[in-house]
Amino acid sequence: MKILLAIDGSPCSDAAVEEVARRPWPAETSVRVITVLEIPVTPTPETWALPASYYEEIELGLRKQGQNIIDSALPKLQANKALSVGSIIVLGSPRPEILEEAESWGADLIVVGSHGYSALKRFLLGSVSQAVVSHAKCSVEVVRCPPPEKTPET
Repeated sequence: MKILLAIDGSPCSDAAVEEVARRPWPAETSVRVITVLEIPVTPTPETWALPASYYEEIELGLRKQGQNIIDSALPKLQANKALSVGSIIVLGSPRPEILEEAESWGADLIVVGSHGYSALKRFLLGSVSQAVVSHAKCSVEVVRCPPPEKTPET
C-alpha cells in the first residue's frame, strides 16, 4: 500500500501524522511525506528593484522550513515498524502539487489534515483538503484537528 501524507507543520497536519503513525498497516506499506511550500508573490510590480538573489534566498528559506516540518514528522512515522517512510519537499501550490504527486507515485491513499475553517475562511483562503477530496483519483482521508484544550478560568 502507498500512502501520501501531506503536511504543513500545523497542529492539524500533526494530527494526520499521529493518525498514520498509530495505525496497524499491512507489511511493506510505504508512506511518502510531502510538504508543499508556496513562494510568496512579489510585493511590488517593480521586480527589477529586487536583488538577483531574492528568489534564491526565499527558496532556500522555504526548503529549510520544509525540511524542519518533515524532520519533526519522520520519527513518529518511523516508530511504526510496518511503515517504509520517505519524504519530498515541493515548491508550488499545494492543491495541484499534492494531486500530481499522488498520481505520479501511484498512491492508494492520500492523508491530509483539516484546518476546520469556517465557510467564509474557506471561500477566502480555499481548502486544500476539500480540493484534494474533490479531485483525487484515489481514496482520501481527512483527519480533523483536535479541539483546543480549554483552560480553567480563574
